[in-house]
Amino acid sequence: MKLVIVESPTKAKTISKFLGKEYIVESSYGHLRDLPKSKIGIDVKHDFTPTYVIPKKATEVVEKLKAHAMKAAQVILATDEDREGEAIAWHLEEALDLKSRPKEEVERIVFHEITKDAILEALEHPRQIDMHLVDAQQARRVLDRLVGYELSPFLWRKIRYGLSAGRVQSVTVRLVVEREREIEKFNREEYWTIEAKLSKQKNKQIFPARLSAMDGKSIGKMDIKTEAQAGAILKGLKGAEYIVKDLTKRDTSRTPAAPFTTSTLQQEAARQFGFSAKQTMVIAQQLYEQGFITYMRTDSLNLAASALTQAQIIIKERYGADYSLPAPRFYTNKSKGAQEAHEAIRPTNLSKTPADESFRDKGQEKLYSLIWKRTIASQMQPALFEQTSATISAHGDKYLFRASGQVVTFDGFMKVYTEGKDESDESEEEGMLPALLKDEKLDFHELAPLQHFTEPPPRYTDATLVKALEADGIGRPSTYAPTLSTIQDRGYVEKIDKKYRPTEIGILVTDLLVEHFPEIVDIKFTARIEEEFDEIAEGKAKWVPVIKEFYGPFKKNLKEKEASVEKQVEVSTTPCLHCGEMMLIKFGRNGKFLACPDPLSKITLPMPEEAAKIKELTEKTKDERCPICGKDMKVRRGRFGFFLGCMDYPKCKGLSKIWDKTGFKCPHCLASPERREKPGDVVLKKSRGRGKPFYACTRYPECMFIMNNKPESEAALQEALVVYLKKEEDKKNGVVPEKKPRGKKKKATSEEVAQDNN
Repeated sequence: MKLVIVESPTKAKTISKFLGKEYIVESSYGHLRDLPKSKIGIDVKHDFTPTYVIPKKATEVVEKLKAHAMKAAQVILATDEDREGEAIAWHLEEALDLKSRPKEEVERIVFHEITKDAILEALEHPRQIDMHLVDAQQARRVLDRLVGYELSPFLWRKIRYGLSAGRVQSVTVRLVVEREREIEKFNREEYWTIEAKLSKQKNKQIFPARLSAMDGKSIGKMDIKTEAQAGAILKGLKGAEYIVKDLTKRDTSRTPAAPFTTSTLQQEAARQFGFSAKQTMVIAQQLYEQGFITYMRTDSLNLAASALTQAQIIIKERYGADYSLPAPRFYTNKSKGAQEAHEAIRPTNLSKTPADESFRDKGQEKLYSLIWKRTIASQMQPALFEQTSATISAHGDKYLFRASGQVVTFDGFMKVYTEGKDESDESEEEGMLPALLKDEKLDFHELAPLQHFTEPPPRYTDATLVKALEADGIGRPSTYAPTLSTIQDRGYVEKIDKKYRPTEIGILVTDLLVEHFPEIVDIKFTARIEEEFDEIAEGKAKWVPVIKEFYGPFKKNLKEKEASVEKQVEVSTTPCLHCGEMMLIKFGRNGKFLACPDPLSKITLPMPEEAAKIKELTEKTKDERCPICGKDMKVRRGRFGFFLGCMDYPKCKGLSKIWDKTGFKCPHCLASPERREKPGDVVLKKSRGRGKPFYACTRYPECMFIMNNKPESEAALQEALVVYLKKEEDKKNGVVPEKKPRGKKKKATSEEVAQDNN
């Protein structure tokens, strides 16, 4: 018997399908050994030797794997191909006492995809554990442990208990804090543009043209600053004739985006579906372990020769020879620290289209479809456009307008896929222009002054924050998702409408670290450490000197700051009812609060603004009763905001949300004999994915009533109830609702809008 060990049960189940009866495939359920949680676990005096322990939850797995290993003629370590996977394989070797066995009895195999061919190929070419990769992982783990376990207690003593610092997480928080300060310092400026609505004579297609020059001088973005200036220009244009002065046409092309890396997959899934980086990686892991896609932690843009060949066959079959390339297209990675040894993320079998596969849920279907489209599109012909720019004169050459548009002459890769855009991408999509002629007189329809204001830099989203981390070389593909989760879990940032904002404690910690530990939150320093980890992985550097070079100055500075930095204390203007002194502003798990300055006193109060909010919510929810005992409810604040808790807590632990009520009772409850006595309220809710608002009953899941628009009357509620009941009836009868065709809506012309308004 041969024993194959992988990290996850799903991966084990998939691989076992490809192997014969002489193999048994078992899972280690991740790491079997790690540094202890109760102490630092690193001997800094003896070359930073780490002490690894087997957690209690893993002891049963270790015993089971040891029993299998003793019976096996050969043990094959088949963990993931990256540094983390290599480290898991090494820990397995240590924990299962495999080092004492002959080398030929313990083998390491790696593969980029979980398919039968890939597994059998890997078994044909086994190797030994790569200690360079293990050392690189150990270096990261040791350095992060030293920073976390030595710097975090400093924050406890100087700010408040429970805070943490991290080599990558602290830099990430700094990016969010600095962006917020840019937004706060931003001065909004007003500016105006002048737009003419024109058309060919006796032609219904109206197009816009923007004023670009006046009296021989070009007009810049900020040149028309006030409404008065815009009004003066409008007066000057009265009665003007609009003539096409100049016309230029040129052919342009656009090439498709490269196949997905870890970071670009996270970015695009955030843009297209609103997925968080963590959500994307969880789904990608599932797809990988089930054999649908190649390994999902990679920064390579390469595709295997077999995939390139298969892509061309599929493109010709599905879209025609015009869309295929004469030779494969290759991409160059410009990201810092990119490792090109592996493949990009792609389907393991491109002939399996999203429609052909049955997935566990919609998330898997969406992500697989995105990966399939991006891979196919990357090997298709460029999209071709004809761009037209027209210069239009008014009152001779006194005023010049510019109009531009483009026509897709060949859609190329766009037939399959086009990349999403970030909020910070200010490029405007060009519309359509009619076939204009030089010296042609145009019909005038309207002249409009348009008011604008400059916009501050946008807050980071999952997509743009991952993009920034990659661009600056902070972390590596495997660290982006956990880092973004960690900074939220620690309470340093919060996501509001899918955008990252720093919390007060996040700003306070960042400012303290920037002032006293600048190297910890320095972007260039953090990126350089990552490069050194890469050198360790490549065998170009040893891990102990790298840690020693960092730790010496860090420890010295920490000792100095421990003595010189005072505890961060802020005094409020609220006198304490206990001692009469001004209360101190402290940080708790749920934010700021007021505390008596007497260290023996436990008197606390909410902050004035929070007290006002509690008063407002108390008035709003005065009729609410405990769902368990029926007593009055009290407004309380938790980690995720305000909620209602029973007045009789801790005897009664009844809880309920504070809903944004519409003032209407649920029509479905009122129609139900079981719920008529205590009908739910129709309240505003938001979907988990994109935060889209909808209205539903507070007695969910007992009552599943839902409607899209805010109810304005009882009649509207009854109409919504009819629609809801019809959908429920269709579900029971197996009626599949007709899907609306996907795709971008065609932008309405000015004339179509006018007709609609009429």
